Amino acid sequence: MKVLVIEDSPTTINAVCQQLNKLKITPIAASSGTSGLELYASQKPDLILLDIILPDIDGFQVAERIRARERNGAWTPIIYLTARNADEDVERGIAAGGDDYLTKPVSEVVFAAKLRAMQRILRMRESLLTLARKLDAANRELRKLSVIDGLTGIANRRHFDETFAREWRRGVRMKRPLALVLCDIDFFKQYNDMYGHQAGDECLRAVARCLDASVRRPGDSVTRFGGEEFAVILPETDSNGAAAMAEKMRAAVEARGLQHAGSEAARVVTISAGVASMSPHAGEHATDLVQWSDAALYEAKRQGRNRVINYVLPSAAADT
Repeated sequence: MKVLVIEDSPTTINAVCQQLNKLKITPIAASSGTSGLELYASQKPDLILLDIILPDIDGFQVAERIRARERNGAWTPIIYLTARNADEDVERGIAAGGDDYLTKPVSEVVFAAKLRAMQRILRMRESLLTLARKLDAANRELRKLSVIDGLTGIANRRHFDETFAREWRRGVRMKRPLALVLCDIDFFKQYNDMYGHQAGDECLRAVARCLDASVRRPGDSVTRFGGEEFAVILPETDSNGAAAMAEKMRAAVEARGLQHAGSEAARVVTISAGVASMSPHAGEHATDLVQWSDAALYEAKRQGRNRVINYVLPSAAADT
């Protein structure tokens, strides 16, 4: 333990430092308020013994400046050790940031008892900080687990809902397009019936890995939307860019070559994908983009699966 002693009397400094040495505490001596503040910054003491009467700035100012410098929950105990014993001095000292007040001369017994009490408080505080850090880490891990799909290891529907809402608001604010891709594993029920549910789970994991590996930008998000359906959020992406990404994912899943004898689209596992993109505006509904992507996905299935369909907005279709 290191204790900073800010005291202008050489006699008092020597006496206090000797007592600290007896208690196996390392003393750091400063003879003025300014030098005390410098040593506080460089030495980071565990505790400060502070006189009020100093040759430059007084102890009240020293305490106030120390408290002003503390950041992120930092705290260094301050015990005044002074000859001033008026009630108003005690009140002002505590208001300035002090934690205890001893009047000179103080007996060695009382001095040692006060230091032991402060050491105990410091240990308790450190224990509480350690516990708080552990709880914070545990909460972060729980938060992470709460948005991860337990089967596939990618983000889950809750994460989709939160991310999609956030990106929609950002699109409105930035006036930038937002694209959504909905993917569905073709003939997944037949796959489960033919190969069993354990193989079906592995199929879901394999497809999830293919989709997740296809995206590269930090803002893009692949989630398990539900069952054998996946959703890909693509911020700042127009319909052509989203369709290209969807085709890349479709090709990656087909190239994976996972056998599927029950598929009518191919002899391997494939996906169908519906793509939609729009520039969000205030007053519009994010659910529209989901519905459009779902409509495009339905059309991809109707046309024979293992393909990407880009939703055409009604206004665009009318123009053509």
